[in-house]
Amino acid sequence: MKSNIHKLPKQFYYNPNTLDVARKLIGKQLVTKIDGKVCGGIIAETEAYHGVTDKASHAYGGRKTPRTEVMFHEGGIAYVYFSYGMHHLFNVVTGRTGDPKAVLVRGIIPNRGIDTILYRRKQTQINPKLVNGPAKLCQALGISLEHNKISLLSNIIWIENAREVEKQDIIITKRVGVDYAGTDASLPYRFILRHADYRTAK
Repeated sequence: MKSNIHKLPKQFYYNPNTLDVARKLIGKQLVTKIDGKVCGGIIAETEAYHGVTDKASHAYGGRKTPRTEVMFHEGGIAYVYFSYGMHHLFNVVTGRTGDPKAVLVRGIIPNRGIDTILYRRKQTQINPKLVNGPAKLCQALGISLEHNKISLLSNIIWIENAREVEKQDIIITKRVGVDYAGTDASLPYRFILRHADYRTAK
């Protein structure tokens, strides 16, 4: 495993193959600086949403609404939405303008700003369930609707090229919570870092 810490370039997000982006995000470092607090962790789980042909995507069939129009922007910005009136979820917009694709970041292994993460999550110690879901991730990192459309090259939310993860160290499976998508619910669009237990990253 190699180490090369810097922000991912804009070109990384232009890749039209959302599955490739979702896989390559595994092992990268997601970082936020919100309310003056720097927090982050190794991306351990992602899901790809492959645009207008993907029945699980908010933009399926070219659907463009006030919520989904951010997906039609060029890659390299955040798509943050509020789910069921309860939870924020953070996505990475990919591809070119007019091609609405995104990757949902579902979990991280925290390694920066642990005290702040614990405080935001109302926890007292690191545990495997601390940041093992997309809503927990946004709560832990301070991400909200205020950060929708923000550039991922900003100094508020960014992703660092911290790791290269070998293909054999990534589990590929179907997405969760998208039964409404019919046969597309079974597509192998979910990527998980093998052996990730969501405790503090080494």
